[in-house]
Amino acid sequence: MTTAGPAVDPRRATIILVALASSTFLFVTVESLPSGLLTLMAPDLDRPTSQIGLLVTAYALVVLVSSVPLAHLTRAVPRRWVLAACAGVAAVATLWAALTPSYEQLVIARVVTALAQALFWVAVVPATAGLFPAGARGKAMARLAIGNSLAPVLGVPAGTWLGEITSWRTTFVAVAVLSTIITVIVIVMFPSVAPSAGGASEAPFPSGRRFGFLMVTTVLVVTGAFGIITFVTQYLQDVAGFSQSDIPLLLLLQGGAGVAGAVVVGRFLDRRPAGSLLVGCALLVVALLSLWAFGDSKAGAVVSLALFGFAFSTVPPVMSHRVLLVSPRGTNMGQAISSSLFNLGIAAGSGLGAALVTVVGVRSVPLLSAAMVLLALVTALVEERRNPPLGSVAAASVDEVLEDGAQPA
Repeated sequence: MTTAGPAVDPRRATIILVALASSTFLFVTVESLPSGLLTLMAPDLDRPTSQIGLLVTAYALVVLVSSVPLAHLTRAVPRRWVLAACAGVAAVATLWAALTPSYEQLVIARVVTALAQALFWVAVVPATAGLFPAGARGKAMARLAIGNSLAPVLGVPAGTWLGEITSWRTTFVAVAVLSTIITVIVIVMFPSVAPSAGGASEAPFPSGRRFGFLMVTTVLVVTGAFGIITFVTQYLQDVAGFSQSDIPLLLLLQGGAGVAGAVVVGRFLDRRPAGSLLVGCALLVVALLSLWAFGDSKAGAVVSLALFGFAFSTVPPVMSHRVLLVSPRGTNMGQAISSSLFNLGIAAGSGLGAALVTVVGVRSVPLLSAAMVLLALVTALVEERRNPPLGSVAAASVDEVLEDGAQPA
C-alpha cells in the first residue's frame, strides 16, 4: 500500500532535498552558535556568559512547547509556503540577532528563530518524503539527517572561527544570507500542493499503539544519548586524558562517523525499518558501554566515540521514517509530537547527566546513558512482538517502486 504524491522530476526532488538538508544544517548550527561564541558575545552585550548560555536553553524550550500548536495552526497551508516561510523568518530573525544592540532584543530574535525551527521540523519530514516514491523515503530521510550530523562538527566550529577572526555578528549575518538563498530555492522549486495531497501526508499503516511505543522509544533513546553528548568534552578530558586542543578533532571524528551512519542506514531503512531501529539502538548500547568500560584508554575512547557517532546518526532518520509509516493522526501532527518529545529527551538527558556529574562524577554518565538506551531497545522489541511486522510491507513498497522503473534519490 503506497500513497501517491506530487509528480516531481527526480533531479528537481534531489535539489530540493539538498536545499532542505542544508536548512537543517543551518537551523541546528544557529541553535548552538551561542555556545561556541560565548566569550565573544558576552563582553559585546555586557552580559555574563551564563546569560549567553541561556540563549541555547530558551531556544530548545520554545521548540519543545510550540511544535504541536504550530502544526495545528498551519495544517491547511501548502508545505511549499510553510518551509519557505520558516527559512525566510529564520533569515530575518538571524539578521536581527546580528544587528541588535541589546541582549533583550537578541532574546526576542532567538525566540522568533526557534518558532521557525519548531514549525520547520514539523513540515520538512513529510514534505520532503512526499517528493519521493514510497520505497525511497527512508533513504531520503537519511540524506536529510546528514545536515543534523554535520552542524555540530562543521557548522558551529566554522561559525566560531568566523566570529573569532571577524565578529560574532558576522557569523549570524552569514547564516542569514544562506537561509535567504534556501528560501528562494524552496519558493522556486517546491511544488505547491495542499498538505492533504502530499504523498506522505498520511501514514500508510496508522496505528495508535505503534505510535505510542515509538514515542516512548524516542524519549528514552534521546535521553540516553544526550546524557553523554552534553558532557562528552568533559569525559574525554577528565577520563580519557585528552587535552582541550584534541577536542575539535575528536568531535570531527564523531561527526564524520555520524555522516557515515546516516548514509549506511539509508541503504536499509526502506526495506528493513524494524531492523534499522533495533540495530541502531543495539549499536548505541554497545558504544556507550564501551565508552564506560574502556573510556580511560585513549584508543578505547576514540573507537567508542566513533561507534557512538555512527549509531546515534541513525536515530533521527529511523524515527522520522517510522512516523511516516505509523502516525495515526496524519504525519504532520505525528512529526510535531515526535519533535516535541525529541526535545524533551534532549532536556532530560542533559539534566540527568548534570545531576550524575554533580553527585558521582562524569565517569558514570555513559553507564546511565546505556541503561536508558537499553530500555528504549526493550520497548522497541516489545512493539515488534505485539504488532504486525512492518518489514514486509516496506519491502513491498520498494519492489513496487523498482517495478515501475523509479530510481530512489
